[in-house]
Amino acid sequence: MGTVTIGVSIAVPEPHGSLLQERRAGFGDAAAHGIPTHVTLLPPTEVDAAALPAIEAHLLEVAGAGRPFPMKLSGTGTFRPLSPVVFVQVAEGAEACTWLQKQVRDASGPVARELQFPYHPHVTVAHGIEDEAMDRAYEELADYRAEWPCTGFALYEQGPDGVWRKLREFTFGGPVVPPQAGAPAERNSTPAC
Repeated sequence: MGTVTIGVSIAVPEPHGSLLQERRAGFGDAAAHGIPTHVTLLPPTEVDAAALPAIEAHLLEVAGAGRPFPMKLSGTGTFRPLSPVVFVQVAEGAEACTWLQKQVRDASGPVARELQFPYHPHVTVAHGIEDEAMDRAYEELADYRAEWPCTGFALYEQGPDGVWRKLREFTFGGPVVPPQAGAPAERNSTPAC
């Protein structure tokens, strides 16, 4: 069957996803239209295609243990000079994203792997383009804000054309958040995510 390149991420919903994708393309990032706007949980990872059923079963377990959480994007950041990336920051939901990505990459699971850099949840809006365009992305999206209830994540595969396509969505197993004002917080041994 050979190998495939997969990734796991939280999609940025509409209208935010398309808007940020168009802005990324507008800054001159040629990869923009092949990459749905997202927060990465598992970076591009080459796996044996025969392992996909086991990976999906693992992701079902991770999603089942997860809980919906509020996501908020606010302002910009950059990994420069370490990496040529400008991003929109995850202002709320970062702790839940961090917990999720650890579960996805669990050492006993089918996609256990080390990361090249420490995990930092973000939404890339410019990558590997001219410095002037990176500066423009950083400045023009500095006031960008978006929020939504995150209710799950998805498994993607990168095609031979470089385009990422969704294979399957995974919905969290808990109650929908944010809770109503005044509602007691759910007591659970699972971290809030």
